[in-house]
Amino acid sequence: MKINEIHNEKLNESYFEIKHPSGLTILVLPKAGYSSAYAVFSTKYGSIDTRLALADGSYTDIPEGTAHFLEHKLFESEELDAFERFAKTGANANAYTSFDRTGYLFSCTGNFKESLEILLDFVQKPYFTQETVEKEQGIIGQEIRMYKDVADWEVLFNLLRSLYQTHPVRIDIAGTEESIAQISAETLYSCYSSFYNLNNMVLAVSGNASVEEVLEVADRLLKPSKGVMAKREFVKEPAEPVTGYCEEKLSVNAPQFMLGFKENIKTPERTAEERLCTRILLDIIAGKASPLYKKLLESELINTTFSFEYFEGYGYASSIFGGETKDPQAVAKEIKDEIKRLKTEKVDKQSFERTRRKLYGRLIMMYNDVDELANELASTFFTGNGLFDEIEVCKAVTLDSVNDRLKDILEESGSALSVILPV
Repeated sequence: MKINEIHNEKLNESYFEIKHPSGLTILVLPKAGYSSAYAVFSTKYGSIDTRLALADGSYTDIPEGTAHFLEHKLFESEELDAFERFAKTGANANAYTSFDRTGYLFSCTGNFKESLEILLDFVQKPYFTQETVEKEQGIIGQEIRMYKDVADWEVLFNLLRSLYQTHPVRIDIAGTEESIAQISAETLYSCYSSFYNLNNMVLAVSGNASVEEVLEVADRLLKPSKGVMAKREFVKEPAEPVTGYCEEKLSVNAPQFMLGFKENIKTPERTAEERLCTRILLDIIAGKASPLYKKLLESELINTTFSFEYFEGYGYASSIFGGETKDPQAVAKEIKDEIKRLKTEKVDKQSFERTRRKLYGRLIMMYNDVDELANELASTFFTGNGLFDEIEVCKAVTLDSVNDRLKDILEESGSALSVILPV
């Protein structure tokens, strides 16, 4: 078993990469002097994985929402559920299912090894019966109905359904009541054996924990995976959106909007430079120091809920702006006009340097947050990058790279506006 230390001289930070004999990749970033530790055990299995590869190379459909359903069920066992076990060590535990992955995590200020034992143990011990599956179908069905009334959730998924024609990112993470009704105990075991293969997973730890502590627990509890590891399918998406506009009425105090620009991608994943250049561009366009932000705020078209993000993962990428507004069409027009202006005039050196330095500062600040560090370690494993790659790209990125990126993205022909109006 080889332990590889990866060091960054400028940050004076190191993390350790271990390829465990079980097949699991373990990433540990010890933080001397910190009182808390954080661990996340993640698998490359999320809501976009709606097809399972078979031995003959073909694919079979998986019910939508299965990844999220499996996350819920994995906390259960024949004895105590995992949350009850964590309560005894004093750790704060949780889990999540995103579009691209599922993670099980805990943070603690003591009893680290005992909590890590619980994490590695329950994630490797699936226990499903048809009776417990049917009970969970009712619980998650209620959750799905509840989210239909949550404006923040609906405005996003209405946008994704407007932007994407075929890619499963358009599907609600929890699925639908109809799709989860198709899930059986056999379905869960089948997906578990493929997607929870340790070669498809990562354990990331940061804070008050050592490599020796992590490996002592891992060596005792990790069991080599059997069976074939799942393959993720690259679903090619047409350049055009489904529709340029959609709206829904809900009980909200003010209209909400999300304006998205779908990227026409030819490869499943973005490079570190593409992601960084896009983040710089979005901040230049709509950050709090931008002329657009000032104009929208002064004309009362936005308030402090206004935000933007680069929303990307395996097979999808979009730039999204959103918030509350009295006039969704007007704010969308202002954003589109600013993008057109920038495409014509290009980003100037002063704006580029100011934004690059701001982003560089934010990346450095991350190294004070053990939760964010562990999650970022896990994220970089799934994208095939290293933890320090983004900060090195931020140091080296050029104005020409940012302007070249601007030519390829934020096309109005690939945009859609999602609006939630008060009832």
